[in-house]
Amino acid sequence: MVEKTIALVTGANKGIGYEIAAGLGALGMSVGVGARDRQRGEEAVAQLRANGADAFFVPLDVTDDESVTSAASLLEERFGRLDVLVNNAGIAGAWHSKPSVVTPDGLREVLETNVIGVVRVTNALLPLLERSTHPRIVNQSSHLSSLTLQTTPGVELGDADGSYTPTKTFLNAVTVQYAKELTGMKVNGVCPGYVATDLNGHQGTETPANGAKAAIRLATLAEDGPTGGLFDDAGTVPW
Repeated sequence: MVEKTIALVTGANKGIGYEIAAGLGALGMSVGVGARDRQRGEEAVAQLRANGADAFFVPLDVTDDESVTSAASLLEERFGRLDVLVNNAGIAGAWHSKPSVVTPDGLREVLETNVIGVVRVTNALLPLLERSTHPRIVNQSSHLSSLTLQTTPGVELGDADGSYTPTKTFLNAVTVQYAKELTGMKVNGVCPGYVATDLNGHQGTETPANGAKAAIRLATLAEDGPTGGLFDDAGTVPW
């Protein structure tokens, strides 16, 4: 009997995270729906189950040490390992905040979720990922994070932003360093595109389902797949 692949998606009660969970569930994985809000998390799980997915709720606030430790313990007790981690949870902060008006506290708040939260969750779950025969880590980045795209004449990525955008560039750097260390895993960043979600006031032009496709692909990479890269649904995204 083939063991089910066990996945955890943070910030999975809505938007892209929900669709990633749905996509992984449709592939037969057992998917943990990480969410801060218990009611919303349980509602998302109920909807996923109604659609045929093997989903379960994981109370998880990526900014809280105790919450992350408890989530790791839940997965340890229930499965003893983790095969796929999708670090999807993120916040926009005061969007757009020009660099000249960003406050240290405002930047620190966004960093706490978008970068430090990823490190907190990943490190807590590494012992479980190391027990997997095919561990995959996917970090939710953004095209905005690309220094190449940001400095290429003619590429339009919106107004200058001093908080969300640089935190995603920071996350890219963290992703590369994890990939260098964790040579037995596939660790990649993903750009979902301009997706209509709560994060941008639903101004995006893509659906969450489309925005989830690249993350689902990276979460299911073959053994000869890439690691330490940044990708979207069309392929490689420049740093």
